[in-house]
Amino acid sequence: MSDTNTLYLGSGNDGAVELRLRMANRHGLIAGATGTGKTVTLQVLAENFSRAGVPVFMADVKGDLAGLAKPGSSNDKIEKRLQELKLKDWSAKPCPAVFWDLYGVNGHPIRATVSEMGPLLLTHLLELNDTQEGVLFACFKIADDQGLLLLDLKDLRALLSHVAENAKDFQKDYGNISATSVATIQRALLVLEQQGAEHFFGEPALKLEDLMQIDFSGNGVVSILDATKLLPRPRLYATFLLWLLSELFEELPEVGDVDKPKLVFFFDEAHLLFDNAPKALIEKIEQVVRLIRSKGVGIYFISQSPLDIPEDVLGQLGNRVQHALRAFTPKDQKAVKAAAQTFRANKGFDVETAIGELGTGEALVSMLDDKGSPTPVGRILVRPPESRIGPLNDAERVEQIKRSPLKGRYDQTVDRESAYELLNKRGTEKLAAVEQQAASKPVKHGREPESIAMTLAKGAARAIGSQVGREIVRGVLGSLLGSSGRRR
Repeated sequence: MSDTNTLYLGSGNDGAVELRLRMANRHGLIAGATGTGKTVTLQVLAENFSRAGVPVFMADVKGDLAGLAKPGSSNDKIEKRLQELKLKDWSAKPCPAVFWDLYGVNGHPIRATVSEMGPLLLTHLLELNDTQEGVLFACFKIADDQGLLLLDLKDLRALLSHVAENAKDFQKDYGNISATSVATIQRALLVLEQQGAEHFFGEPALKLEDLMQIDFSGNGVVSILDATKLLPRPRLYATFLLWLLSELFEELPEVGDVDKPKLVFFFDEAHLLFDNAPKALIEKIEQVVRLIRSKGVGIYFISQSPLDIPEDVLGQLGNRVQHALRAFTPKDQKAVKAAAQTFRANKGFDVETAIGELGTGEALVSMLDDKGSPTPVGRILVRPPESRIGPLNDAERVEQIKRSPLKGRYDQTVDRESAYELLNKRGTEKLAAVEQQAASKPVKHGREPESIAMTLAKGAARAIGSQVGREIVRGVLGSLLGSSGRRR
């Protein structure tokens, strides 16, 4: 049905619809109401990319996509669809898959350092106002200037305490640092820790090459992030995925136009990325989406409506799959009209009406042609996936993790010397120096040298603070913010 340069998605009255691999890094959108077939379409695209030797990263928000790791099985619905599409080469096959989990339960842990996350994304994650954001940026700059490595949340807490206790000393070079703002940031960190975010910050940090693997058969490995626990924490979910996109942009070399992507990134529940995001952050997202294609990365957003995606981002999504939308309310009607307007018109085809008539597993599709122009919209039946539709049971997931080629690489945390340890060491050394100085002075008025030493030492300890920070080598989104440092 398709050659090695295209991915077969389904067929309609106008014939087969295929995604051209050399246009796959022009990004895409899968939209539609709940229960209309978005997840199956995502699965079909993912396994097709994998068969073509393209690694895939996806977030599994409901647990259904784990079935990619197991072969599918035929049933009456699949047989009927195969007959309708006249497909004779369908066979049940799994995809090579690696499971990930920020909490380290349903997959390998994924970690990033505080410095890699950067102050801009942390501001969004902690829901800080402009004043608090300025204080956080100042803290990162102080850590950078003093060579303090920020690896995990205890490093950041130590840095905040250190800055607050020495605010007057920093005021000349870094501006006013309000104790109230620092306290607010510290409270926000406590809330973040209660949500389990401390599992995410630390080392060993994720190596991007582990998301871009090809197996011995030439299939791209599908990396599946278990996001079932992240979905109730939408800000952490969105911030993590945006961090990952920014790291890909920062670290991957320019490759220009390529025959096929180096990685395809599926962003499910995409509206969570943009909900309540400040304008500055949305502008950076738009920049990443626009520029990352030159790094050979394709991004595919999955959401209910095109209205969930900012217009500047939506305009860069060249490959479109639209499942059914229901127009029960004025807002729904607006969404249907907007979805219809995103397609290139097809003479004699009423897109707006068709969107409301689509059945489960049907879609309106427009793909980029060889010249990069969208094809006229067409109505298709989506092909059935060859991998399992649905989740794995607990035993199957455990077995899959045990057989992972990455087993043991990320399982144990590493706590090397960083801000927390360095600040404590500085405090201890200063305390010892004060004690020694006090002990060398003559005793006056019958007071014991030890008492003087302890008094001075306690004061010094309060002034020094108890913590440190890590390599604040760059701000978030890498070179987009002009930083030049790299991970060491």
